Parts: sequence; structure tokens; C-alpha cells
Amino acid sequence: MEEIAKIIDHTALAAEAGAGAITRLCGEAKEYGFRSVVVQPCRVSLAVEALSGSGIPVGTVAGFPFGAAETEIKAEEASLAIGRGATEIDMVINVGWIKDGRWEQVAADIREVGEACRSRGPDRKVILKVIIEACLLTDDEKGRAAAVVKEAGADYVKTSTGYLGPGANPRDVALMRKAVGPGFGIKASGGIRTLAQAKELLNAGADIIGTSAGAAIMNEHV
Repeated sequence: MEEIAKIIDHTALAAEAGAGAITRLCGEAKEYGFRSVVVQPCRVSLAVEALSGSGIPVGTVAGFPFGAAETEIKAEEASLAIGRGATEIDMVINVGWIKDGRWEQVAADIREVGEACRSRGPDRKVILKVIIEACLLTDDEKGRAAAVVKEAGADYVKTSTGYLGPGANPRDVALMRKAVGPGFGIKASGGIRTLAQAKELLNAGADIIGTSAGAAIMNEHV
């Protein structure tokens, strides 16, 4: 049970998630010992306060869910969230630039957000995860996108937002693992509702599971 909890990013990114939902999310994170919580940028301060003293990190998103914001806006969004206490940023890659073949700009977009994450200095590590929205990409694009995420200095490549089509699946995770090799982080996210799904994705090569169903998965595990 504890092993599963330690790889779950417990998530509440729905547009309608109010303060009560965030408070419940944080309470569940403390109860089960989840790896982190991931909330909307405007809820970071609330989550940080609710998790004070627990040691559980607060993550948020940048460029969510389409990835089409200007790079400077993504970087500023990350910087503001970090200033409010977030220590993990899940940014969305620019899918349109991938489709245009503008790989250098894709990489520069990631690097600039990475700079915002590193600007806090070596005493405060901020983890950067990059969502590639695999359901919108060809297999070749998935592999190349994952490799670019790694080369651009991020910490994890992530499958999906969960908003733009089917979420994580073992085939995409395995493809991403082949592209980045061993030792680089992969987060599977989107549509993960059961323990069996989570285990299948971990077996395919994922390191972290992002889900809004963390409590249900833990109760199933019991």
C-alpha cells in the first residue's frame, strides 16, 4: 500500500474544483502518504498551507491544457507558482510546434520554463515535468518529443493532460521509455482510475502515476 502511495501525484485540476475539493485532496494526501498533490495555479497557496509540515510537495501546471501560450507566459506562470510554494511544475509542450516540425522552438520553450524552475537556486529543487499529449502525436512524434524533453533538461516526460483525448496507455509509456532510456522520469497520467491500470503502466516503464482517483485506488488496494 505504501509503495503505491509513494508514486501517486494526487490531482485536482478540474475547472470546477473549489476550495473544499483542494482541502479534501490535501487531507487524502496526508492520510495515504501520496507522493505529491497537483492543483490549479490559483490553488497553490491553499494547498501549501493545507500541507504545511507534512513534507508532501505541491505541484501545479503551466500552459495547461493546450500548451499554446507564449513561452514567456509559461515561464512566468511557473515562476509565480514557485513563489507561492510550488516545488513541481507540469508544463504542456507546444503540440502545434511539433506538428510544424519546429523542434528547436519546442526545446527552447521547455528550457525557458526550466530556467524559471532553477532560478530559486540549488537549495530549492523544483521538478519540471513536460506533458507531450501523446494522443495527438504520431509514434515518431511521441518518441522525438520524449527525447527533446530529456535533452532540454526537464526531469520527467508525461503522457497526457487527460483533457484532450484518451489518457495514458502502456504502449505509449513503453515507447517513451525506449526514447529516453533507463533512469529518466516518466509520468503516466490521464484516465487512470484503478489499481490494475496503475500497475500496468508502471510495468510498461512509468515512474509516477498522476490521477484524481488516488483515494479510490488506495481503498481498492486495501
